[in-house]
Amino acid sequence: MKVHFIAIGGSAMHNLAIALKLKGYDVTGSDDEIFDPAKSRLERYGILPESMGWHPERITSELDAVILGMHARIDNPELQKAKDLGLKIYSYPEYLYEQSKDKIRIVVGGSHGKTTITSMIIHVLQQNHIDCDYMVGAQLEGFEVMVKLSEEAGIMVIEGDEYLTSPIDRRPKFHVYQPTVGIVSGIAWDHVNVFPTFDIYVDQFRIFAEMIPESGTFIYCEDDEVLRDLGQKVSGPEKRPYGVHPYHVRDGVTYLETSMGEVPLQIFGKHNLANLNAARFACAAVGIEAPDFYRAISTFKGASKRLELVARNGDSLVYKDFAHSPSKLLATVNAVREQYPGKHLVACMELHTFSSLTEAFLAQYAGAMDQADEAVVFFSPEAIALKKLPPITTDMVKRAFARPDLTVFDDSQKLEAHLLNLSMRDAVLLMMSSGNFGGIDVNELGKKIVLLPAEN
Repeated sequence: MKVHFIAIGGSAMHNLAIALKLKGYDVTGSDDEIFDPAKSRLERYGILPESMGWHPERITSELDAVILGMHARIDNPELQKAKDLGLKIYSYPEYLYEQSKDKIRIVVGGSHGKTTITSMIIHVLQQNHIDCDYMVGAQLEGFEVMVKLSEEAGIMVIEGDEYLTSPIDRRPKFHVYQPTVGIVSGIAWDHVNVFPTFDIYVDQFRIFAEMIPESGTFIYCEDDEVLRDLGQKVSGPEKRPYGVHPYHVRDGVTYLETSMGEVPLQIFGKHNLANLNAARFACAAVGIEAPDFYRAISTFKGASKRLELVARNGDSLVYKDFAHSPSKLLATVNAVREQYPGKHLVACMELHTFSSLTEAFLAQYAGAMDQADEAVVFFSPEAIALKKLPPITTDMVKRAFARPDLTVFDDSQKLEAHLLNLSMRDAVLLMMSSGNFGGIDVNELGKKIVLLPAEN
């Protein structure tokens, strides 16, 4: 099979390209810019384009398929050449479905928790020696790629994003996968540039749930009022509503309460205990018994950047998390507060996504960081300009978070200086962003902080 990627440098796209290369396909690709880690990884597998830019001459009738990335524009010259030649053109999710249409597809949707739930399911299946293909949105410990495709596996686990499929296909990605087992972890309005009202956003999850066949399973969080109402109205598949798994915290360790006794975990937070229950029901749907699930989940360390411990010393810890939306922010801050009730909690987040940098959406963040002893917010005026959005101000941000003592920065160097000057005696610093805080290396920052003199 000869496959060409238009916009091969994307996070998802380059992982799919590598997965197909490992499957034995002849893979080529193009892009106008490729950054690390995609650049280094593509080069390692011999599929980094020789030159940047779009080259219609690379599109020939010998190609079996062209895969179109979201980064490409609708007038892309390679796309036009593929259309002119009548080639098969797939979006990223369409091609994943093509590769998994004869398998059981566990599709994990929701406004938050998708990556963690997907990672948990993959981990448990592998610990129980059940082969599965997968697509997950973060790097997992011990895994070379975020996408695995094979002929042998009878199950594929897919993280189901609700964002658009491609420049020429306006369907949400998770509609394309046609779930056998479908999970929705929660509904909190996001992607306002695509779904301008909350009702339109919610409707995407209703459509997803109604795609599940009668022989399938719909797993949803009943603690979410909107989702609970949606779930009650869905008919057809078996329904498995879930909440937070019973647990307790002792000496900084979270234990599950089960009929087999307590099970220690390497993760924490109520949102993760709800995510765990979603994964438990999904694994049960493909034959994993409860004792085997609990044994496997006790060794799960979490997905990259999801409450990931960056650095620690005797009494101070630094975590980073992908949290950026209001609901994710609230869940993550509250989780760290519960796990370390006696420590001074400093929460720092970056407004980075299109939605979060929109003045009308900012009010959704009210109260999201209230459990932190100190709260810090960063935004980049340059990022706002690149997204062609109206400017926001520090005063707007303070009003939106409804916290008078909020500290706001729009300069990354000043932010880093502030964080390095914090009192970190018996404290936790929580760094939350889907970006990079204007170029701050959070791992290096964490190491510096825990090495600071105790009196700091």
